[in-house]
Amino acid sequence: MGNRPRIVILGGGFAGVYTAIYLEKLRKGHNDFDVCIVNRENYFVFQPMLPEIVSGTIGMLDTVSPIRRLAPHTDLYVREVESVDLVNQTVTLSHGVRPRPQISPYDHLVIGLGNVTDFRGMVGLHEHALPFKNLVDAVNLRNHLIHVLEEADTESDPDLQRELLTFVVAGGGFSGVEVAAELNDFVRRVARSYPQINPAHIRVQLLHSGERILERELSPSLSLYAQKLLRKRGVEFRFKTRLAAASPEFAVTQNGERIATRTLISTVPSSPHPLIETLDLAKVQGKLKTGRDLLVEGTTHIWAAGDCAFIPTADGTPAPPTAQHAIREAKVIAHNIVAELRGGTRKTFDFKGLGKMGALGHHSAVAEVFDRFQISGLPAWIMWRSVYWAKLPGFDRKLRVGLSWLLDLLIPPEMVQLKLGIPRGISQAHYEPGEAI
Repeated sequence: MGNRPRIVILGGGFAGVYTAIYLEKLRKGHNDFDVCIVNRENYFVFQPMLPEIVSGTIGMLDTVSPIRRLAPHTDLYVREVESVDLVNQTVTLSHGVRPRPQISPYDHLVIGLGNVTDFRGMVGLHEHALPFKNLVDAVNLRNHLIHVLEEADTESDPDLQRELLTFVVAGGGFSGVEVAAELNDFVRRVARSYPQINPAHIRVQLLHSGERILERELSPSLSLYAQKLLRKRGVEFRFKTRLAAASPEFAVTQNGERIATRTLISTVPSSPHPLIETLDLAKVQGKLKTGRDLLVEGTTHIWAAGDCAFIPTADGTPAPPTAQHAIREAKVIAHNIVAELRGGTRKTFDFKGLGKMGALGHHSAVAEVFDRFQISGLPAWIMWRSVYWAKLPGFDRKLRVGLSWLLDLLIPPEMVQLKLGIPRGISQAHYEPGEAI
């Protein structure tokens, strides 16, 4: 690579991958710097479509794209980031085949590590709650749902069968609502193939700390529409309710109530990647604080974008953690880094957002466009699919997803359970007082 400046990108989400894509475009014809991206997987996940993997509407590989194909001229390290040395400007990566860590120097560092589901202080959730952040989580949840349906179909104890058929989702934001909607559709649809399951015994409960779902994301009229629609389809809501603990047989709320269930999905709380805590950089609410040029405050060569960054907008409010914002943040970072290397004027991030959309399953959705136009039902669902289909990177992924959507209209959902996990000899479990072990 010679002595060319080296740009290291941490994270393979929207912010990280699109930064690499835009840097490659700006490097064409010059080849005056090198780009490296570090991610724990060698693929990019189109997260807005993850809930559809749970229901089997699309295949588990339809939403992923190889990073090497999206950014073919970027060096990719499939590693965990162990530490960052801000003084010597190096990143320490986990070891690969060789039993020693790898040191990667940088001239410019882009941090786009996103956030993680944070169960600290919540007893038993780490062992017994199912997170929903990535492809592995979606596949695990789908396998788990099929497993409990198989168990419920052969269970003679009516109380235990009801426990198996109770599904609890924590979190009333877009992630929680979309998971609950897809889960509800999938479970009720495939339960018809299990003769010993009474559909009336299926319960899908959504716990939310607020007074209505999607209250921070959408206008009251749209959030109430979504709430009414999901309730009509059988989803139950428990408002002003937070999770406090979990055991193999119960979800425990902060007021001490126990909900008998073998399926607990938690989309909250979340926090920035643990590496962010170790960095001696300016932070707000645990996120890296940047200027409007996306340069981390107090630095000259460290940039941040996506869910792990606190980015002020023109009116002073932070940029929301959405894909549409992360993609445009990546473009600004790429431009500003090249401006630093070649000499030029930095840009500021000034994107207000095009709108917000959320799928509600069963050919329905809600959408708010330009904070002015409100759309719901089938038209919103068509818009949701059209917009996200257009944003899928690569023609091959567009073709795969399009075919999956078409086949979903013609073929019943698959009920195949893929047992991919490796059994562990020792496991940890939390139990609540009074439970039999």
